[in-house]
Amino acid sequence: MNDTILVSDATKVIKNRVVLDAVSVSLDRGGIYGFLGVNGSGKTMLFRAISGLIHLTSGFIEVFGKRIGADVDFAPGLGLCLEPIGFWDDLTGFDNLMALASIRHLVGEEEVRGSLQRVGLDPADTRPFGSYSLGMRQRLNIAQAIMEKPELLVLDEPTNSLDVEGMGRVRSIILEEREGGCTVLVACHNEPDLEALFDRTFLMESGRLREAI
Repeated sequence: MNDTILVSDATKVIKNRVVLDAVSVSLDRGGIYGFLGVNGSGKTMLFRAISGLIHLTSGFIEVFGKRIGADVDFAPGLGLCLEPIGFWDDLTGFDNLMALASIRHLVGEEEVRGSLQRVGLDPADTRPFGSYSLGMRQRLNIAQAIMEKPELLVLDEPTNSLDVEGMGRVRSIILEEREGGCTVLVACHNEPDLEALFDRTFLMESGRLREAI
């Protein structure tokens, strides 16, 4: 099995605007990789391309030997935390995750409960998602990303709207996932506690990527 994520000259143009500009990088399996940059720098677009949510204008991306858009539609073994968050307002957090779990049938009630507990949510909470605070919504988003034991965990601004306790949980989850063999990509800006975890750090600006020295 190929143990790398390979991004080769990845370019994306939207309405004559270059949002990814010939991005190239190779990432080994099992690392924690940080992508820093201001809003609009291209971090989210790069994560969407790696995940398979958008098609490149040119270049290609391979995840563990599978070319996105050719061999597979989406990155294999993917756990994804992106905004906007698409849950059902009238369902509880537990029922939302069970509905998502029913798509691929990889996990059941036990794993869903465990994921909720890892992010600090109560699996027995009867409140519907529509009544959740912003912090609870973000915790549920992270829970759905980790519940199926991903090989690749992509976290875009995972600490948004979280309190100090929630940020600590995110940090612990990232380390735990890496210890289990998962490759973790994290986009953030100015978060020293997360940045201290990164095996390699990259900077994005105007759709261009370079490695921090």
